[in-house]
Amino acid sequence: MPKEFALVQRLDLINKLSTGKKVLHLGCTNWPYTQDAINSDMLLHFELEKHAAALYGFDYDRQGIELLEARGSKNLFQVDLEKLDEVGLDEKFDIIIAGEIIEHLNNPGLFLTGIKRFMTPETRLVVTTVNAYCGMRFLIYGLRGKGGRNEPVHPDHVAYYSYSTLKLLIERHGLNVEKFLFYDLGREHRPHNRKIFNFVNDICIWLAPQWADGVVAVCTLQMPADES
Repeated sequence: MPKEFALVQRLDLINKLSTGKKVLHLGCTNWPYTQDAINSDMLLHFELEKHAAALYGFDYDRQGIELLEARGSKNLFQVDLEKLDEVGLDEKFDIIIAGEIIEHLNNPGLFLTGIKRFMTPETRLVVTTVNAYCGMRFLIYGLRGKGGRNEPVHPDHVAYYSYSTLKLLIERHGLNVEKFLFYDLGREHRPHNRKIFNFVNDICIWLAPQWADGVVAVCTLQMPADES
């Protein structure tokens, strides 16, 4: 597999890219599991606070934002990610983390168009999402029965993405995919999974990294030909 399609640990990659940077974290509350993530010490926003030089957070969930603010988080904004033109914030960022949010959006094109106002040519937008071809989920789905109605899916997801579909969506809205990666089942999730599912995951990624848990697109602004 080409180097740019490497298999990575999602949290390790995000932390590495965010260290010492001005970071915007989209979907920062992990709604509707904010309190569960806090109790389990698994909330990504708190992890980013340890690494970023400056951290801002956008989320539509008011209750989740209040939970984070009660624990000392700053620069949090209640935002509809499909209406980013309405956000009263005039800032540019080094890194923008869109972690597991694009699959929740009714109109991801509006989001990708709107996020560009917070980017410079040096900004990296990091989009991570569930892999449409995740081998482990294929097995779980096949074994659950009930005529296909019982999916292993988040209750707020409306889409799945693959390399081809995510890349095309991003490029249609004025961004380039600088690097595409697959991410493995996170170390933070393994203790909560059935051992058989972890085993199947490991076999899948050994056979083919494209059967991994999720995908990552590291994106930049498209520049006119005479400026690129």
